[in-house]
Amino acid sequence: MTTAGAIASRRPLDGLAVGLMVLLCAAWGLQQVVIKSTAPLMGPVLQAGLRSLIAALLVLGFALWRRIPLTQRDGTLAAGIGAGLLFGAEFFCIFVGLEHTTASRMAVFLYTAPIFTALGLHLAIPGERLGPTQWAGVVLAFAGMALAFADGILAPANGDGTLLGDALGILAGALWAATTVLVRATRLASAPPSKTLLYQLAVSAAMLLAMAWAFGQQAPVISTAGEGWFVFASLFYQSVLVAFASYLTWFWLLRHYLASRLSVFSFLTPLFGVAFGVMLMQDPVGPRFAVAAALVLAGIVLVNRPPARKARA
Repeated sequence: MTTAGAIASRRPLDGLAVGLMVLLCAAWGLQQVVIKSTAPLMGPVLQAGLRSLIAALLVLGFALWRRIPLTQRDGTLAAGIGAGLLFGAEFFCIFVGLEHTTASRMAVFLYTAPIFTALGLHLAIPGERLGPTQWAGVVLAFAGMALAFADGILAPANGDGTLLGDALGILAGALWAATTVLVRATRLASAPPSKTLLYQLAVSAAMLLAMAWAFGQQAPVISTAGEGWFVFASLFYQSVLVAFASYLTWFWLLRHYLASRLSVFSFLTPLFGVAFGVMLMQDPVGPRFAVAAALVLAGIVLVNRPPARKARA
């Protein structure tokens, strides 16, 4: 199938896609709590690098087991390396940006990604164009995200301010969107999902481990057996369940469904993160979160609403 044919075959979301996306967003939201809990024992950049490395090995083993061709010349090498560089650069912006802004502000600016994704796909792929109703849904969902993290947005800047961190957060969101658009607009759109994922994991592992070394995050700081088991469990969750299983599912979804409809579900991820923070870390949250969640869900409904059929003459 040609790239154009693969693009044309994408379909609107059905019950399977919606269910999988909710599960993926929950897994990604919980990951933020896991990373934060493990940070005193292992630097977050090192966590990300090891996660990518372990997951890359798992994807490679999965592809060999399923006899999925990885070395054939299919024109995906340049796009695959580009996707990996974008993925690694996104995490670089996130982790450096968090040194200059708060986590809540970073979450808001990072999750501008669906807006950049919708815009990029709207311009690059005719089949992914959104109508006024869908654009209203994107805006409504982002408004819900902004409301959910309003405390971070309205809080006074600390120290020298947060302009640099905020800018890096927006850049990270744009890089995330650029990765999605690149996957959908190139030969990666018709490549096996495991191959697309392996490109990103392998390249990002090299980038993130190099960043961890540069930041002095060479080894975990473990003093007890309990801490060792906690780090092991954290890496297992991040690498096996998230970076391997959930990302492989994500790329399968990208191959079969409209990416602009899928990407808006990413608004749910930080909301799940807040919910898990309340349940597992006793983070305080008020009624604002319930209203924000309702806005996000309403936005998702609008974005996934099929266009009205024209009446026959």
